[in-house]
Amino acid sequence: MASGIQTKNGKAFEYACVVALKEELATFGRVEIEESSPLNTARDLYENLDAEMREALDKAAKAAIRIINRLEPQLWNANGDEPLYLSIQPDAAGIKGDVRDVICLRKQNGWEIGLSCKHNHHAVKHSRLSDTIDFGKEWVDVPCSMEYFDVVVPLFTELRKYRDESKENGNPMLWEDVQDKANRYYKPILSAFMKELRKIDRNHERIPERLIHYLLGRNDFYKVITDDKNRTTRVEAINITGTLNAESGTDKAVTKVPLLKMPTKFYHIDFKEGSDNTVEVVCDEGWQISMRIHNASSRVEPSLKFDVQLISVPSSVYAQVEPWDTNDEKMARRVSEYAKRIMK
Repeated sequence: MASGIQTKNGKAFEYACVVALKEELATFGRVEIEESSPLNTARDLYENLDAEMREALDKAAKAAIRIINRLEPQLWNANGDEPLYLSIQPDAAGIKGDVRDVICLRKQNGWEIGLSCKHNHHAVKHSRLSDTIDFGKEWVDVPCSMEYFDVVVPLFTELRKYRDESKENGNPMLWEDVQDKANRYYKPILSAFMKELRKIDRNHERIPERLIHYLLGRNDFYKVITDDKNRTTRVEAINITGTLNAESGTDKAVTKVPLLKMPTKFYHIDFKEGSDNTVEVVCDEGWQISMRIHNASSRVEPSLKFDVQLISVPSSVYAQVEPWDTNDEKMARRVSEYAKRIMK
């Protein structure tokens, strides 16, 4: 349930960012929101939230735009009369390697940036393992060996048998009914996964870099993360290929966004200490990844899903945290809270 709510709030936050961009930038020139099914879905989810949550998302989005405006002069200076087009991407874009949710585009010169919008979480790309998924080919363009499939295929085949037979009996099997699922499925599948990743790395070049490219997507973007508890928004510039921070005519960004340093080697690939469902991958240049495997559905399925978190990134990443409220708003809220206390 919590995951479903988080997903809905995340999509609503995408719409809040689009609206904040238009409101902030309309005074500088034409801004057009492109209608689409993803936009309609995000708008509906936003409008169905209670007023308090909508206000929080609006403030979080406006804080993000304040940061990004300082880094992207092409947002507010078209260097001509070219409109700024705003759109929300379909979920299918992420499957194809583009993790950006919101796109800002000037069609005339082909300039664009994207935002990946996260509501109270830092997760990156989610992927699955199954008996038919070749993670090596999909992730780093190196097919997995038969040795890997010899281990995982029987396990996923067993899960498929449980699913199919229980459905035929009219009582679909639930994961909570599976005895010792960690030792029976999670651990052996993850062990095979780690062994295969190490083998691929030994026999091929640039695997750590390819892994990061897969997890972060093929496009540069700004990762926008709300923190409702602290009423702040964090923006990280994921600038791998150098497309962020472009000048617009004579206008330049207030600060330079550096290129991210990519990893060249794995230091550590193993289970997280004390865990039977989480793999830790540690690379050079400050990259550390946590990969927790889990059943995405309450019902037994012949696949498992990764929840991937970037535990640390290079110190070269540009990141800034912006408070939602201005100093005047903060003072007004403090006075109001003080008044409420003394009235009690």
